[in-house]
Amino acid sequence: MTWKTAVVNIPYGGAKGGISVDPKQLSKGELERLTRRFVDKIHDFIGPDKDIPAPDMGTNAQVMAWIMNQYSKFEGWTPAIVTGKPIELHGSEGREEATGRGVAIITDETMKRLKLSMNGATVAIQGFGNVGSFVAKFLHEMGAKIVAVSDAFGGYENKGGLDVPGMLKYAAENGGGLKGYTGAERISNEQLLTAPVDILIPAALGGVLTREIAGDVRAKIVVEAANNPTTAEADEVFQKKELVVVPDILANAGGVTVSYFEWVQNRQHFRWSLDRIRQELDHIMKDSLSQVWELATEKKVSLRTAAYMLGIGRVGRATVLGGIG
Repeated sequence: MTWKTAVVNIPYGGAKGGISVDPKQLSKGELERLTRRFVDKIHDFIGPDKDIPAPDMGTNAQVMAWIMNQYSKFEGWTPAIVTGKPIELHGSEGREEATGRGVAIITDETMKRLKLSMNGATVAIQGFGNVGSFVAKFLHEMGAKIVAVSDAFGGYENKGGLDVPGMLKYAAENGGGLKGYTGAERISNEQLLTAPVDILIPAALGGVLTREIAGDVRAKIVVEAANNPTTAEADEVFQKKELVVVPDILANAGGVTVSYFEWVQNRQHFRWSLDRIRQELDHIMKDSLSQVWELATEKKVSLRTAAYMLGIGRVGRATVLGGIG
């Protein structure tokens, strides 16, 4: 997270933390009590100018609302303590779609850099949750042909192009999943990852692109919407194949970027429009890809190496400029 925020040049650091529990096994009341108890234990360590939580796996806007409410019992009304909140509780327009939109923008810009057209480009997306579904939505609107997607219940393929609006509607009406969807041919997870497509987007769990799978990947471009979807061994295989891989710390930075926008709005006590959110996000994502691409070209390294050079370099320079603490 630290390198990710540095790559997109926003004044955040970053870390990950959470509770080892399956929220699907809890009632809403149990989940709320667990969340509030968690805040009771960590409220001294978080704050709007200290450590600002945001949603990730197993959490959503409702959980963020509980965090804000419980923290406010200790410190008073403090909307900037957490991001990803519901709009009604001082959340930001465009936060829910942010990671997926950022991935789509990065994918489109990568295609342009390679002088390839997004119109008709074939795409396989592993994951159809918050990130994957929005990636599918935005790329479909850009003219791409989404030919395969998957979620926790399995994979779905249509070589002529999936009915993305229909799948989004089905998921929304069926608890957010595609279980029982009959509008496409069923495929395995491995078939999706090795499908003969222009663009492969892992948007689910980490570690799915292993050395064994990497050799069979037939996509021309891999855009990492998930965190750490590619193992180090698989990355070596991709480099030997000269496959273009857009790393997670760049590709999926849209979420934390709009979390930053939400925090800024809360600190200003002012709300930005969705148009402004999208304009600012698109600018940051495009500019960040441009800098990473130019560094990769100049140093003759992969996009992943260039992204880490950029992010770590910025943190390093800031550390040196700060002097001896």
